[in-house]
Amino acid sequence: TGNKNSVFSLLMATGYLKPVKVEGKNYTLSLTNYETREMFEDMVQRWFEETETQYNDFIRALLLGDVKWMNTFMNEIALQTFSSFDTGTHPSKTEPERFYHGFVLGLMVELKDRYFIRSNRESGFGRYDVMLEPLHPEEHDAIIMEFKVHDPDEESSLQDTVKAALRQIEEKRYAQELADRGFPADRIRSYGFAFEGKTVLIGEPEKLSA
Repeated sequence: TGNKNSVFSLLMATGYLKPVKVEGKNYTLSLTNYETREMFEDMVQRWFEETETQYNDFIRALLLGDVKWMNTFMNEIALQTFSSFDTGTHPSKTEPERFYHGFVLGLMVELKDRYFIRSNRESGFGRYDVMLEPLHPEEHDAIIMEFKVHDPDEESSLQDTVKAALRQIEEKRYAQELADRGFPADRIRSYGFAFEGKTVLIGEPEKLSA
């Protein structure tokens, strides 16, 4: 998880890549379908056009724990980068959530020199979306992220969706894996990401506890 191969593992875990040939420890991978190929071609092209510095800003805000700026930069990226094809029009479907999951994972890759990046791994009573475990725990906090697409049939607002994501982190005890390795609770940060089209809301427990 601390090298470039982790990117391909993450893409396989979220269903974007599939193995088509296995020879010993060597895998030949392929995108799952034509629509996925089109999505990545379009998304990667836009990543390198005009938003590169904003990705860096988002990562800096994340490392500082500045939720206000995390929201600002993520929404700027979403507005410029997401399309209706990417995000879908039916929030109850799994494809939009997979897109958001993969997109945020893509932003996290540049943290591989500071963190082990894990996705869709079991911890506690379920599977967390993303966990960042610091390579040097004395210098950085651990981070758990849970993503949810807003469903108007279940939540009245994006803030409610964030609360649902944070509640899932707590109730499913996703931090257990970190606690078992000796991380104190006050060094584990949790963030809920709520998505609705091109709008993103990020929250943490102490900010959205009411």
